[in-house]
Amino acid sequence: MPRATSNSPDPATRPDREQLHRIVEGLSDGIVLIEPDGRIVWANEAALVMHGSATLAEWGGTVESYQRAFELRLRDGQPMPASAYPMVRLCRGEAFEDVIVDVRKTGQEDPDWVHRERGFVLDRDGKPDCLVLIICDATEAFEASERFESMFNANPAPALIVRLADLRYVRVNEGFLDLTGWNRDAIVGRSVYELDILAQAVESERAKRRLTEGAIIPQMEAELPLPNGDTKLVLLAGHPAEMPNNEQCMIFTFADLEPRRRAEHALRQSEERFATVFRFAPVPMVLTSLDGHRILNVNHAFLGLTDWGLESVVGRKPSEIELFESSATRREIEKRVAEAGSFRGYELQVKTRTGTLVTCLASAETVSINGQYCILAAFQDISDRKRTELDLIGAIEGVMQDSSWLSQKIMDRLAALRGPTPRPGAVVRSVDLTAREREVLALITRGKTDDAIAEALSLKRNTVRNHVARLYAKIGAHSRAEAIIWARDRGHQLRFEPAD
Repeated sequence: MPRATSNSPDPATRPDREQLHRIVEGLSDGIVLIEPDGRIVWANEAALVMHGSATLAEWGGTVESYQRAFELRLRDGQPMPASAYPMVRLCRGEAFEDVIVDVRKTGQEDPDWVHRERGFVLDRDGKPDCLVLIICDATEAFEASERFESMFNANPAPALIVRLADLRYVRVNEGFLDLTGWNRDAIVGRSVYELDILAQAVESERAKRRLTEGAIIPQMEAELPLPNGDTKLVLLAGHPAEMPNNEQCMIFTFADLEPRRRAEHALRQSEERFATVFRFAPVPMVLTSLDGHRILNVNHAFLGLTDWGLESVVGRKPSEIELFESSATRREIEKRVAEAGSFRGYELQVKTRTGTLVTCLASAETVSINGQYCILAAFQDISDRKRTELDLIGAIEGVMQDSSWLSQKIMDRLAALRGPTPRPGAVVRSVDLTAREREVLALITRGKTDDAIAEALSLKRNTVRNHVARLYAKIGAHSRAEAIIWARDRGHQLRFEPAD
């Protein structure tokens, strides 16, 4: 181990110095004694260790030789001018406090030390008698501080550090600067009263009280002030911590909630638009929960269709108000939604408050409203259209009961009104008809009655009726009009040729 050494030629002649050496020799701080003429006359063991030296002789004995033996740098990495070396300043009679320097042996990168140095001058009879340099090894503290700074700045989470002693900001990382648009100089050194990050917090008073107490500040939403005067919605939290320099601080961390706010605003606008369209849509609509199929809302058109009041249906199930013609219809709707999530154009009958059945085409889709999955169902009232079709079909069938006086062209047009023409290229089911059935069908297409067909074919009326029944069963018809349409759609050119 290095020992405290002296370059004094005759320490015994200076009993006061010898006594001073004994007093400071065992101190943990380094002590260096320098003569006013620049000679380094003594250093304790701690001072030697802080320079990586075994003896004082390695320093060269003078301030000038010390300058050659050791390279001092400022904390920003710049070389310290020779005139600013602490020993040189002492030789000029300057006293100083807390000079921070990096020290390394000249020509070597490692090891190096961080010194916190202060110096003062001892006078005798009004003249400088001894120059004292006190060195504190701050290497570990500054290395810890550098590690903290590195981790703090590299942390992507926006953060600020407030010193509790005076409530001033002492650190800010890049994440916070990117989040807010502030620059570092506009924050570091200011107090929380000048840049109040808690002013618009949800629990502002509680947060400020806990800050002054040095207690944990739980997560809360806040509007963070920005340089342009606007604010940004954030989630902040504060946690007390001790800095590497033993300062008690509060570390604030932030999470940006603006994307969530924008998403919520867009969702709210979308739901407001949906609500408006839903309410005033001319098509009757019902919104039910996917879980339980309870009615959540209905629009004006639905109330007009069913004659129900809003309070009478909202909150209830379709089964409770008997909304459909039968429970089988309701179960079929629920089954279709459960299997496919939606359906289109399903014909059913809706029951009004008075029990009247209204024929509708129903369509449904699974949607998400306010985070809840629902079924949006729409009903198109086709009652008038169905009545018109039935009336028209009845009229056509009535005409076709005796149409021997109508031309074939008119018959074709009437048949066209009864049903749509198959699409070009559509597959038509082939039916094997007997010769007699073809004869019966030919006479039907001419508008002949059963009696006329019996007379034309020399058959009994009951026999004709049996032939007609078998013919209907084969071609899937239920009336003469449908049989005529079936023949026309398949392009049959039927002629009456009595069977043998």
